[in-house]
Amino acid sequence: MYKSFSMELGGRTLTVDVGRVAAQANGAAFMHYGDTVVLSTATASDKPRDGIDFFPLSVEYEEKLYAVGKIPGGFNKREGKASENAILTSRVIDRPMRPLFPKDYRNDVTLNNLVMSVDPDCSPELTAMLGSAIAASISDIPFDGPCAMTQIGLIDGEFIVNPTSDQKKVSEMALTVASTREKVIMIEAGAKEVPEQTMIDAIFKAHEINQQVIAFIDTIVAECGKPKHSYESCAVPEELFAAIRELVPPEEMEEAVFTDEKQKREENIRAITERLEEAFAENEEWLAILGEAIYQYEKKTVRKMILKDHKRPDGRGIKEIRPLAAEIDLLPRVHGSGMFTRGQTQILNACTLAPLSEAQRLDGLDENETSKRYMHHYNFPSYSVGETKPSRGPGRREIGHGALAERALVPVLPSEEEFPYAIRTVSETMESNGSTSQASICASTLSLMAAGVPIKTMVAGISCGLVTGETDDDYIVLTDIQGLEDFFGDMDFKVGGTHKGITAIQMDIKIHGLTRPIIEEAIARCREARLYIMDEIMAPVISEPRKSLSKYAPKIKQITIDPQKIGDVVGKQGKVINKIIEETGVKIDIDDSGAVNVCGTDEAMIDKAVAIIESIVTEIQPGMIFTGKVARIMNFGAFVELAPNKDGMIHISKLSDRRVGKVEDVVNIGDEVTVKVIEVDKMGRINLSMRPSDLAKKEEPKTEDAE
Repeated sequence: MYKSFSMELGGRTLTVDVGRVAAQANGAAFMHYGDTVVLSTATASDKPRDGIDFFPLSVEYEEKLYAVGKIPGGFNKREGKASENAILTSRVIDRPMRPLFPKDYRNDVTLNNLVMSVDPDCSPELTAMLGSAIAASISDIPFDGPCAMTQIGLIDGEFIVNPTSDQKKVSEMALTVASTREKVIMIEAGAKEVPEQTMIDAIFKAHEINQQVIAFIDTIVAECGKPKHSYESCAVPEELFAAIRELVPPEEMEEAVFTDEKQKREENIRAITERLEEAFAENEEWLAILGEAIYQYEKKTVRKMILKDHKRPDGRGIKEIRPLAAEIDLLPRVHGSGMFTRGQTQILNACTLAPLSEAQRLDGLDENETSKRYMHHYNFPSYSVGETKPSRGPGRREIGHGALAERALVPVLPSEEEFPYAIRTVSETMESNGSTSQASICASTLSLMAAGVPIKTMVAGISCGLVTGETDDDYIVLTDIQGLEDFFGDMDFKVGGTHKGITAIQMDIKIHGLTRPIIEEAIARCREARLYIMDEIMAPVISEPRKSLSKYAPKIKQITIDPQKIGDVVGKQGKVINKIIEETGVKIDIDDSGAVNVCGTDEAMIDKAVAIIESIVTEIQPGMIFTGKVARIMNFGAFVELAPNKDGMIHISKLSDRRVGKVEDVVNIGDEVTVKVIEVDKMGRINLSMRPSDLAKKEEPKTEDAE
């Protein structure tokens, strides 16, 4: 039965149609926010998937170019693999919703969001987030919702709820917050050095709006919600835990996991696993879930020791950061390089500079963003964690980590006018044991400064973790979590920023939300650690960008010409510009405003190309001196190319101060000569002189009296 529900959200109408389309899905919400339309569905398999020890949730965000009136480019006129924006949106939907499904649920679940129409002022990403929450809530799939999400902008000190396209362009913050009825469950932010307290206030402004949306979803569930179906629990039986504890007492498990070496810890757990496999060799049912049982036992041990005894696996204090190190210039031929090490986490970053024409072109649903000149890529090879598997390109995690570091650094980059380069930084994970994305921010800052990119200030990143007890007041916030504390803890709270404020946040949790005191403490801890890293570790290595670029980096000179002269520089079918490129070996980029960037590695050739372009666009006046090549010779004189498509003639009488009998006695075709403009006649013909007396003569400025 088709029902429609509406509410006002951020000054626009949000409408949810239930039962109108996709009736065979477990849950479907046909979402309208302004003119944005997204179909969100939730589906689940009838039976659990065999042989897995995790909840198999897939979140998809499908961008259809018909939504913005475009046909896909290329030979294959249909959408291909998901764009980077689609992958990042899928991750933002996944992170708050995954903890709300039962931990022991093993049925495959897919949350699919099909973007069918886009109103630039009504975010399709936000619409999909709300749609997924509604579809899961009204479905028969076990889900401890509802949850809601809100975007917050910051303009002139005022918070803007779900900002429009124009507001996003001038906003100092792009914050997305997801909440349940009681707590915040996800934070994603990019910001222009926003102070910590302002960020906290914005988070709880979004949380307040989320309560209104949850109340709206409750009305939909009350009328259209299906009873939740029962499922086959895959929880580890208590009898198995009891048997394991008898063979491996808690003290032995504590000794096995509490070491600062990841490899030693894994070796200890491997030895315990082998003992238990031997002990339970005849119980096939227990053997099938033994790995999960050991994991749970290890997790309970670590959580108990941290929460009750304030003891961390590697012996550090609660606020203590692992040993830190920073280096630059490890790679001699790249334009800039930096390495940042934190314990067993190590990132080597390389910076590459190129002309603006190398900026990444984007073909997506956001018509305001068609390219980006800063690209941060993150790679996570298997050897970084001591494993072996073939590389198949970046997965969703790698794309997400790269985007987070990119978001943290964008606010401090120089403008295109200040630094007319496309910039790419690549973070190669050398070793991983927790929070490589934040180490990437530090390593990227080092390599950018080493490359001579005039960033406004340093950026650093750090991650805090959390272990909670039975009540909201029973918790421990951990500074600089390692892998084990991430796996077994409840939170990974990543913050990147400068001395002035926050530039990026990403928060993942495994529980049903965080209270305000936890969020405030995590943000304060991250600030304290971030300042220490910048002041004590990074600054002694390199405290500001180098004043000059690497000798291997391309050099760029920028000039501005009259936009009406662009055609003269390009020439018919590009002949003029291609001739300049062929002659000098440079790369030339011209935009519609008349900004010309000339790029190359040989400064002399760059100067030559600039001089040629300037000669093309400059109106030739008497008295100007040029150096050009003799293009043609006639009986009465020689023609010299002053600039592409601009020739002047030297009459035989102007070749020398002495009498010349034959033009070839003085010049030949191809000779490079210095000439002076004597006259530009009414027909635009340019008369030149090579006579030393004319070249030496100073031009007196004409006055009205002289005329």
